[in-house]
Amino acid sequence: MIAGLRAPTSADPVEFDGQVAIVTGGASGMGLAAAHALARRGAIVAVFDLAPPELGELAATLSVSIDRVRSVAVDVTDSDQVRAAFDTLLRQHSRLDILVNAAGIAPPTEFADITEDEWHRVLAVNVHGTFLCCKQALPAMRGRGRIVNFSSTAGKTISTAAGAHYTTAKHAVLGLTRHLAKTCGPDGITVNAVCPGLIDTPMARTLLPEGELARAVAAFPVPRIGQPWEVAELVAFLASERAAYITGAAIDINGGDLIV
Repeated sequence: MIAGLRAPTSADPVEFDGQVAIVTGGASGMGLAAAHALARRGAIVAVFDLAPPELGELAATLSVSIDRVRSVAVDVTDSDQVRAAFDTLLRQHSRLDILVNAAGIAPPTEFADITEDEWHRVLAVNVHGTFLCCKQALPAMRGRGRIVNFSSTAGKTISTAAGAHYTTAKHAVLGLTRHLAKTCGPDGITVNAVCPGLIDTPMARTLLPEGELARAVAAFPVPRIGQPWEVAELVAFLASERAAYITGAAIDINGGDLIV
């Protein structure tokens, strides 16, 4: 298995059989882990990413047959590309059950050095991309739908590794999540956010040198870095019928670092 993914087991419920899921940023990190968790529970999973893997490679990574995956090159900040990607998927399947907005970027730029272009780019990927995908997904979710947005511990406090634009974006994701939860609940659609802390992804390894990362997690109540599959299990739960009465929530998964 690829690092960060949990091997399928016979105990995995086939709870998404026949359902269609989109995972943005699904080519790596927590997005890939979320795609894997949904696929091994029976969903047809479309990975939306700037540089998605080839279809056969994606199917092998997700441990499913090639007919159960879609690999879609799309820039989530581009409304035309997002609309076209959703339209193509809906023509193929005529339904959408789950949207996971995991696409994100987190530059570590100090506030004084953030250019306007970089500020807009970070908010575009993390917030505007989430908005555009929700905008396309909601009309396709008829009577039942699950949206899981990726915020961060930075969305409840500040980021200690990424810049002020990332902190701002992740707070905004929580605001969007809560607003949609309020308005979409009567339509059978739940909207929740996951708030990961330090998770072992290429992005985290880029932001924090090994020694600094080790010192940070050593102070957590659960003194280790989190794994992408652990976040993915939370995503799968929120996408399931078991979470039907949870909406507007922002659920921490961070080893307890916010209580330190």
